[in-house]
Amino acid sequence: MIDIVQKSVKLANGETFGYREREGSGETILLVHGNMTSSKHWDLVMENIDPSFHLIAVDMRGFGESTYHEKFYTIKELADDIKLFADELNLFGFSLVGWSTGGAVGMQFAVDNPGYCNKLILLASASTRGYPIFATDETGQPDLSKRLTSFEQVLQDKTRTITITQAYETKNKDMLRMIWDFAIYNDNKPEEHRYETYLDDMLTQRNYPEILHALNTFNISEKNNGLKDGTGDVKKINIPVLVLAGEKDLVITEQMTGEILEDLGDKATFIPLKGCGHSALVDDLPQLLEAITTFVKKQEEQYQ
Repeated sequence: MIDIVQKSVKLANGETFGYREREGSGETILLVHGNMTSSKHWDLVMENIDPSFHLIAVDMRGFGESTYHEKFYTIKELADDIKLFADELNLFGFSLVGWSTGGAVGMQFAVDNPGYCNKLILLASASTRGYPIFATDETGQPDLSKRLTSFEQVLQDKTRTITITQAYETKNKDMLRMIWDFAIYNDNKPEEHRYETYLDDMLTQRNYPEILHALNTFNISEKNNGLKDGTGDVKKINIPVLVLAGEKDLVITEQMTGEILEDLGDKATFIPLKGCGHSALVDDLPQLLEAITTFVKKQEEQYQ
């Protein structure tokens, strides 16, 4: 029986973060979730990956069991939270796995905090140049000629922001299920009881517009992303990075993955996840675990 314990810790900024922990004698791996999820969505990984790993899955600010006292508007603020969280738990020299939005947070964390994270795994990650948010029409299709440029515009986008925010407010799990069945679980789905717990967990999110704006304005590359110039901070990532991308991902495009690989250069190793969409955790868990485990253990051996 795998023992995964729900815990919480108060950060120096006044927020209290929920997290799940699985003890292990080996490498520590910090799992950072994406948009519309929390640490709960790492359960299949935590239950099935090599039992020697020490696993910690965190709820970011405004997700899951974590508080949302202070609004954020940038990926950097979320990365700063992870730094405070790592300090409270005395985490240092760990591997970080960031899924989707969590990938952007992981990259910013690695930029700002050299030495904390010694290996970075980007799973279906937002680009080094962010994730562009476009206005949507009445059918929900993005208008690629109308990129949103401000938080106010994100708030006013009827189809994406208002519809999903209303689903949260009215606890409309059918709406969330429809979205996830289309965009995330378009081939494979979790078993029904687990899926229900995921949907319940999604309803804990209190920051959907802020996440969209943070992704839209994120850019650590050396290029202009169509909205703003990059900071060039990608050059400060000087640790091995594994980039994992589902071949059938409907959320992260091949262009976004290509941008990550171009900007990271020879620091990145790329593995396409065959047959997977945005959630390799459900589409092909063994393939995902093999990629993560091999990378972490190989890099660990090189450090010894």
